[in-house]
Amino acid sequence: MIQKKTLTSLILVGIFCVMLSLSFAAVPLYDLFCRVTGFGGTTQISKNIPKIVLDKKVSVRFDTNVNKLPWNFKIKKNVIDVKIGQVSKAEFEVENYGSETTYGVASFNVSPASFGKYFSKLGCFCFEKQKLEAGEKAKYVLTFYLDPELMKDLSAKNLEDVTLSYTFFSSDYY
Repeated sequence: MIQKKTLTSLILVGIFCVMLSLSFAAVPLYDLFCRVTGFGGTTQISKNIPKIVLDKKVSVRFDTNVNKLPWNFKIKKNVIDVKIGQVSKAEFEVENYGSETTYGVASFNVSPASFGKYFSKLGCFCFEKQKLEAGEKAKYVLTFYLDPELMKDLSAKNLEDVTLSYTFFSSDYY
């Protein structure tokens, strides 16, 4: 009888430890899952450029938004046609029209979400705290390419346009 109570206690403590470990591992595991699968429009971060450029073009549309910041945020060109595998750049302009220094952080989303795993960023200002003095203007550049692996994905290879939506949030949220 005592052994049964001890065994039950050990099993319950073991379950508690496993559940606690999983709760701490949930965020990194979810992030890894999103990066590998492109789930939810998660884009990829790359350090290498592709070795091939295909003739197929995709129109990349950009959408810019601001949440609770006295900033104007726009892109120089709303749509760019890029060849798959070609390194491209998009220039964004930001202006603080407020009367004091403010801080913002940009987040993004790719639509359709299944395209996220083929949208690879070489350089981006997203998720980095940006500071703008009152009346200051700044330019930010996104350098990216569309991964040629996209042509092997039956659900994505026929896409002709994608949308990358950026929103600047007050850094108070981060």
